[in-house]
Amino acid sequence: MTLIKSISGIRGTIGGKPGEGLSPLDVVKFTSAYGEWLKKQHRGKVRVVVGRDARISGEMVKNLVIGSLQGLGIDVVHIGLATTPTTEIAVTAEKAQGGIILTASHNPKQWNALKLLNEKGEFLTAANGAEVLEIAENEAFDFAEVDDLGKVTEKENYTDYHIQHVLDLKMVNVEAIKAANFTVAIDCVNSVGGVVLPPLLKALGVNTVIELYTEPNGEFPHNPEPLPEHLAEISSVIKEKKADCGFVVDPDVDRLAIINEDGSMFGEEYTLVAVADYILSKQVGNTVSNLSSSRALADVTVEFGGSYSPAAVGEVNVVAKMKETNAIIGGEGNGGVIYPESHYGRDSLVGIGLFLSHLAESKMKCSELRAKYPAYFISKNKMELTPDIDVDGILESIKQKYSHENINDIDGLKIDFPEKWVQLRKSNTEPIIRIYAEAKSEADAAALAETIIGDIKALI
Repeated sequence: MTLIKSISGIRGTIGGKPGEGLSPLDVVKFTSAYGEWLKKQHRGKVRVVVGRDARISGEMVKNLVIGSLQGLGIDVVHIGLATTPTTEIAVTAEKAQGGIILTASHNPKQWNALKLLNEKGEFLTAANGAEVLEIAENEAFDFAEVDDLGKVTEKENYTDYHIQHVLDLKMVNVEAIKAANFTVAIDCVNSVGGVVLPPLLKALGVNTVIELYTEPNGEFPHNPEPLPEHLAEISSVIKEKKADCGFVVDPDVDRLAIINEDGSMFGEEYTLVAVADYILSKQVGNTVSNLSSSRALADVTVEFGGSYSPAAVGEVNVVAKMKETNAIIGGEGNGGVIYPESHYGRDSLVGIGLFLSHLAESKMKCSELRAKYPAYFISKNKMELTPDIDVDGILESIKQKYSHENINDIDGLKIDFPEKWVQLRKSNTEPIIRIYAEAKSEADAAALAETIIGDIKALI
């Protein structure tokens, strides 16, 4: 069993002994710590928005979370099955002091997690998260007396609210999408994407929607991370049904993968690149992505006269850098689009609205649009960690070995070569080390990754 406490929230596998997985006791402890932290941050009555993906464990975890918040005297606005970005938007719409999203994102069905939000509907900073963990460690909870228990309000209309929010964005061109008469295939892995994507596409004016796995029952039909090796079925369907493109989302709908009309992958890295291209073609500005993302975003940004800045991995770090640089578009190379005109959170609904606007206005095929961007290839690899591995020591040794290259160590270790780069970092969500390499050919990227993996194995 696994329990991970990090900047990405409290994430673990369901079952097992307390402290070894995300047991009911752990859910109560960390929810109570977060609620206690909120009460210290805000005077007066505290309200928290709670939404969840469609995981099998979601109902159980939801009941524990809501009960714990009530026990602290905190009022709860429960929005039911909702995407991560929908919950983020609901926090500000409700003028709540915080929010909790019950989702383990791309992890398999045995996982669940508590993603914690502040009053802006944004993820807690590392410092805030550390304070919550300290409260949990000390079990410094002060529960309310019976007359002061929190109240629960049910509001399950936030999916419609979110869809209207996307339609109202000035860069979303509904008329152009309608005129394009698109046929779009979707794969929602039987989670909350199935609740929101069909009505979103209908509202955007998509003529025909081909639905795969839109029943929100938590029974993921394949690995829920939207990577090419998991998307063979929708790729075949797109070719067979002659769809114009396909969209695949992860269980909480903050990552967006696109598939071309010929069944080939648009590339998760290029979701942000394409959306940024569309935005920057209409408004010159700055962009941000994390250090693990493709150089293609920087290339497109410079082409339009803007400035690109890298950030450490983690949505909260990207958002901080976006605010610092006044970026007009940003996100992460895993298909996460952050558009401040909407809100500071990765949002596949916004990504779909902007991408379809771009595709419609371009009058290109999806594969033709993809072909206009700089060609880079990323090799994404990972190595399992064991407790006896000194990861920090390994990173320092490799840093010394490649000290003659351009080194960035704000997040793990990134080595920039003239025509390629490689990054090594410990995952925030799994007991692994990730090794990402990018080059101008698939073979070169894979070879660079294998070289670094060989260096690590030699050190181990």
